Amino acid sequence: MSKRHNEHISLSDALKDFVETNNLQKGLDKIEVRDSWIKLMGKGVNSYTTAIQLQRDTLYVQLSSSVLREELSYGKEKIINMLNEDLGKEVIKKLILR
Repeated sequence: MSKRHNEHISLSDALKDFVETNNLQKGLDKIEVRDSWIKLMGKGVNSYTTAIQLQRDTLYVQLSSSVLREELSYGKEKIINMLNEDLGKEVIKKLILR
């Protein structure tokens, strides 16, 4: 029986290689953005959030309250900065509230 001569790499490096090889980063970003929105915006905003969708570098958030939509529209840049900081990279460049 032959011996295997595998080099030892860490699990995190193996996962990074797997994500890069299979072009999965965009899908992971979509999930991470949704999780960050839920974490950062709190229960009040999340109770009115009906859909969160990331397309390219634009985040589309559908809200069931027009008053909340108007209120959040004043702080779009701050929301984008908070989300990108939480993600650790610039994923979102534009926020559209529907």
